[in-house]
Amino acid sequence: MEPLIDEPQPQQPGVELAPGVFAPSGAVRLQYARSGGPGGQNVNKLNTKAELWVQVHAIRGLRDPARARLRALAGSRLTRSDEIHIASETARSQEANRQAVFDRLRELIVRAQVEPKVRKKTRPSKAARRRRLEHKRRRGEVKRHRRGRASDD
Repeated sequence: MEPLIDEPQPQQPGVELAPGVFAPSGAVRLQYARSGGPGGQNVNKLNTKAELWVQVHAIRGLRDPARARLRALAGSRLTRSDEIHIASETARSQEANRQAVFDRLRELIVRAQVEPKVRKKTRPSKAARRRRLEHKRRRGEVKRHRRGRASDD
């Protein structure tokens, strides 16, 4: 019997941002700072605010149209250096805010992956146009009768 040889597992290409979407570790930057607002000693002592920057061009697993939709969806969160910047300071803990920024990024990426349906131009049929105009004519007659001018025809 031959000895079992472990095959090397392919290394993950960095940080998983969404299912099947990765970014190299160098393209993702996390920073923590003190949160603003009320909170007493917690706010004054701890760096609970989490900020995330991700280089859009470095994200792997997105097709080009999805990448363009991601840039559009990012809106004002897209920096001049083509990075998405997301910040969270709503939770009291650093870990919860860190999770919140990754959740928001994941939501953006998932929404960008959905390809919008192409609208096909349609025109009403000749019969539909005729029915619409007939209905308009009947309604006009009803209103004309209400005014007491039924003898205009």
